[in-house]
Amino acid sequence: MDTRCLERAAIVSLLSRILEIKRREVDALCRKDRTTARRESIDVVGVLRRPEGAALRLIAEVKLRSPSAGALSRKLAPGERAFVYAESGASMVSILCDGPFFDGSWEHLSQARACLDTRPNPIPVLAKEFVIHERQVQEASDRGADSVLLIARILTPARLTELVAMARAERIEPLVEVVDERELEMATRAQARLVGVNARDLDTLHLDSARARRVLEGIPPSIVAIHFSGLREPKDIAMVAQGRADAALVGEGLMRADDPRPHLLRMADAARGDRS
Repeated sequence: MDTRCLERAAIVSLLSRILEIKRREVDALCRKDRTTARRESIDVVGVLRRPEGAALRLIAEVKLRSPSAGALSRKLAPGERAFVYAESGASMVSILCDGPFFDGSWEHLSQARACLDTRPNPIPVLAKEFVIHERQVQEASDRGADSVLLIARILTPARLTELVAMARAERIEPLVEVVDERELEMATRAQARLVGVNARDLDTLHLDSARARRVLEGIPPSIVAIHFSGLREPKDIAMVAQGRADAALVGEGLMRADDPRPHLLRMADAARGDRS
């Protein structure tokens, strides 16, 4: 077996381990009572949709660690960082909820929501998790999320459709992550209104910006299109701003900085790039 095959096997094994642990976490979560704290959800589709001539919307991510990058900045607590993101040009904040591989938690989601709700104009929060069960969607809703990530790669088409409908029943908007045209078809058949195209393939961890652009261009105009992964510098944001995307998610490019304000402000400025 050559080196590339070995690398691919290791990565697939990583995804399998994540899902194996996730199934155990779901079992534990199902044994817990819900702690509902109903609030009026923010219209994520309206916030992220980009009118003609408007700036690319930025989704800034709170992620303390990743399997590929290792530990990231912890200078700011998750709630504090979410607030700084909102004050520095983010339209939405993404919170990693996975603990074993990303050092995230559902509590980080609650903290972010509480901090953002102290602003005169709160912004929406995305619960970014490996969702395989309805109980995770309920937990995202109970913790104050306005949107929840559903990864097409780890779900069957029928299961994706069920979870999209269930999220809307919980009054939060599903954001379906896809990598290629086949997964985009899954998302459209599931009636997703938010689709994120990941430039990084979950099976290989390789970035393919050309493929991401192609898949983004194929998203119907009625769906909000979001670019995921590989955006580290303002010039990367400016390039995406010229294309089909309504919004872009920025993670490690911000999480490497103890103070993300200057970098995010530069990115927000680049997001005003002309796409005509």
